[in-house]
Formats: sequence, structure tokens, C-alpha cells
Amino acid sequence: MIPAIPTHRSKFFTAIFDLFNPIPYGLFVGTLIFDVSYAATRNVFWGKGAAWLVTTGLLFAILPRLINLCRVWLPSRYSVARLEKVDFWLNLLGIVSAIFNAFVHSRDAYAMVPLNVILSVITVASLSIGQIVLALGKSGFREAARE
Repeated sequence: MIPAIPTHRSKFFTAIFDLFNPIPYGLFVGTLIFDVSYAATRNVFWGKGAAWLVTTGLLFAILPRLINLCRVWLPSRYSVARLEKVDFWLNLLGIVSAIFNAFVHSRDAYAMVPLNVILSVITVASLSIGQIVLALGKSGFREAARE
């Protein structure tokens, strides 16, 4: 029988993380939708809107990523599941691709296609897989409880 791993953490930081973590995901999904719309229509409105969405998503991603960084990598008396580390790396990949996407959106409107769509897909895919991994960890899988 596997001994129980303590999972109690600061309720305040868990609440802040759970409050702010979905916001960047939604903004990056909006960025993907706007990027696909811009690639299809070449209407500059969609490109400028996507630039605002990706920048706002990066701003809202700071706080949950800092909490996740402290939760996963700083030593504590609570054990960290492997799935939380996988989620950390997937979110890091998504944030890095979103940063590159923000730089791509600073280009001339016609110079950002198709790289903006590719980077948006990478961002949304990695964050989606990270959310699935987090959900698996919270649902009580035995593999998630092991280090």
C-alpha cells in the first residue's frame, strides 16, 4: 500500500492560482481564434486584436506561473507529483511560445502570417495538455501521487 502524500498547501495561494490560471488560457484561445480569422480575411482588426489578447494573456500569466514555480521547485514538506512538474514544463513551453508570438505580432500586419497561427497553436496545445494533466492529478489517479 502506498502511504498517503500530504497535499495540503496554502489555501490562499491555491485560491489565487485557481482564480488566475484559467484567464491566460482563455486569452490565448482568443488569440488563436483572432489569428485564424486574420489569416483567412486579412482584416487588420483581427491582427491587432490578437496582439492585444496575447499581450494581456502574458500579463495575466505572471502570477499563476510564479505560484506554480514556487509550488513545484522550492523545497517544502509537501511532496510534488510528477504530473505537476509535467504541467509546469508544458505551461513554460506555452508561455515561451506566447512571448515569441507577441514579438511576431509586433511586425507589419502582413508579415506575421503564418507564424502567428503556428505559435498560437503551440501555445494553446501545450496549455490544453497542461490543463488535462492538472485535471488528472486532481482526480486522484494513483500514478499522480507518486514522485
